[in-house]
Amino acid sequence: MIPVIAVMFIPILYSGVYLAAFWDPYSHLDQLPVAVVNKDHGAELKGKELHIGSDLVDELKKGKDFDWKFVSEQEAAQGIKDNRYYMKITIPENFSSQATTLLDDKPEPADIVYEPNGDYNFVASQIGNTAIKDIKAKVSAKVTESYTENLLDNFEEVSDGLADAGEGAGKLHDGTGELNNGANTLKENLAKLASGTIEAKDGLVPLSKGAGDLNTGAGQLEKGTSTLASGLQQLNAAQGQLTAGAVQAEQGGTQLHKGLQDSVTGTHKLNTGLKSSEQGSAKLEEGLKSAEQGSSDLATGLQSSLDGTNKVAAGAKGVADGLEQLAKADPELASNPQVQKLLAASKAVADGSTQLVQGQEKLSQGATALHAGQKQLLSGATQLHTGQKQLLQGSDQLLQGQQKLEQGAAQLTAGQHKLVSGLQTFGGKLSEAAGGSQTLLGGAKSLVNGTSKLQGGVSKLAGGLTTLADGSQKLNDGAGDLKEGIVKLDDGSKELETKLNDAASKTSELKKTDELVNMFASPVETKENTDRKVTNYGTGLTPYFMSLGLFVGALISTLVISVNGTTVPGASGFSRFVSRSLSFAGMSLFQSVVAAAIILYGLGLEVKSIPLFFLFSFITSITFMFIVQAMVTWFDMPGRFLIIILLILQLATSAGTFPLELIPNWLKPLNPWLPMSHSVTGYKAIISSGNFDVVWRQAGILGIDAAIFLLFTLCYFLFKGRKKSSDNEKSDLAVTVS
Repeated sequence: MIPVIAVMFIPILYSGVYLAAFWDPYSHLDQLPVAVVNKDHGAELKGKELHIGSDLVDELKKGKDFDWKFVSEQEAAQGIKDNRYYMKITIPENFSSQATTLLDDKPEPADIVYEPNGDYNFVASQIGNTAIKDIKAKVSAKVTESYTENLLDNFEEVSDGLADAGEGAGKLHDGTGELNNGANTLKENLAKLASGTIEAKDGLVPLSKGAGDLNTGAGQLEKGTSTLASGLQQLNAAQGQLTAGAVQAEQGGTQLHKGLQDSVTGTHKLNTGLKSSEQGSAKLEEGLKSAEQGSSDLATGLQSSLDGTNKVAAGAKGVADGLEQLAKADPELASNPQVQKLLAASKAVADGSTQLVQGQEKLSQGATALHAGQKQLLSGATQLHTGQKQLLQGSDQLLQGQQKLEQGAAQLTAGQHKLVSGLQTFGGKLSEAAGGSQTLLGGAKSLVNGTSKLQGGVSKLAGGLTTLADGSQKLNDGAGDLKEGIVKLDDGSKELETKLNDAASKTSELKKTDELVNMFASPVETKENTDRKVTNYGTGLTPYFMSLGLFVGALISTLVISVNGTTVPGASGFSRFVSRSLSFAGMSLFQSVVAAAIILYGLGLEVKSIPLFFLFSFITSITFMFIVQAMVTWFDMPGRFLIIILLILQLATSAGTFPLELIPNWLKPLNPWLPMSHSVTGYKAIISSGNFDVVWRQAGILGIDAAIFLLFTLCYFLFKGRKKSSDNEKSDLAVTVS
């Protein structure tokens, strides 16, 4: 009976002692020595001293997470080597300085170096890894708090900058108004220039006609003088005919004189118009020079404003994106009214800044195009002024030539009159008259050549005035486009002023408070739902160790109790089956009741139903017992080897420690076919979830397993057991006979 009683307490040794040792190891972490080495030298952020390493040490001293040992680097290294510390945490020299690089072009995350002593104890190193995550969260909250304060301060600076930008946009709007007035004046002057050139072009028509008439009259004069020369040869024969020809010549000279007088009058008008046009083009050139200088200054100022606005837009967009990502990461944060205002304001700033950049880019492009156009206008006006000066000089020369020609024509007319009157008195001098007629014929030819050149010059003058009229009209049209562009620039600058002032007003609504800073530093808080929480380590492992203890108890029970023997001579196979089965059932009942009582009342395990816990323990124990009994009854020692293999497979696939999903895929299909998988699931339901439907389902599966293996044992006693009994009786009979 002593070994039987000892075997009955095997489940207690497995489940009770193991669970007692590991019931709640995490409650003793304050006895686990961990070395902390602080090398941080501190840093400065926006004029504020940061000593994050020292702050972390102070936080660790407040808590009792571990047995913290704040030592030097040498002491920590030696302690790890001597296995006096389970982990070493090192805060490097540049810890604070790295934490200040968030706003730099290339930020560097602050590093905490930890060295778990896995050689000393693997579980302790894993616990240390979890603790490091908590430390990282605390440090991150401190660093985030510092950055949040600086970020909100920068928001105030952005608000002031937007207000200044709005004031500058107002000044730009005033300047575009003055530029608009100048453009109006320029357009009016260009309109006058275009009108004057058209009038000059129209006035040149009579001059061209008069030059044509003059050329025609000169041709007629040439013909007349030719006729006169030939007639003078006959004058001696017909004095009357000579007198009549002289009269006709006198009439032609009169017409010539009158035409030249009309030509001189038209040239006077042309000269006056050209002088007015030259003065207007000079004024135009001066006005365009001033406009070109103003557009150059405007383009330079807009480019500077665009550069500054680009920087503001980039910063505002970075802030808006960071806040939006933060809000998306935490729905609770996103629902906070303060954060919503902040997010709306940052988006408004980012959108307004982007629109501002786009508007200023268009303004800058328009100003650049305006400057280029005004340069071309200035170049054309300069060429126009030069051409008008040359045209005025040519007109003066034309006027002088026409005046001399008119004087010659007047003398010619007087001479012809004298010729008419003198023909009657010096008829005897016909030979001299004939010579004079030849001279007159040469002068007439020269007159024809001169008037022909005059007609060509007038034609060129007409072409130049046509080109001048077209150019002045294009200048007038360009001035109209310039005026429209300036009007758009004026409207855009007004809208820019309004948007900047609105953005400044919205960003000024964001105020830095301690609550807002704390919210940024710790935007997420975890709240644990303890409805399904396992209170300690031992409670979580109870299903596994209870199943393991009852199975090992069943296996060892077969070592002290014969699985197929009997003390009753001649007992039948069925009788021996009943005897053995009841014996093992009794041991199962005792083992399960004692083990459950020790766990419940000795270790203080809390379950959802105490009676069901006892009942399920008995069902589990008797199932394991009948499985072991069947295997050992049929196969003896090889059967025990198979039971050990079964135990190993159950320990790996029952999901009592690690989840089933974490074991190798080739082991997962064994889980539903092994009894310990169902016992672990049932215990979890009784201890934690209280889902009794799961408990009864697993108990039913275990009961079916028990019945199947009990039937295997019965088959052994009914068939193989009967044969062994007959062999024993024959052996006894032979001994008696002998």
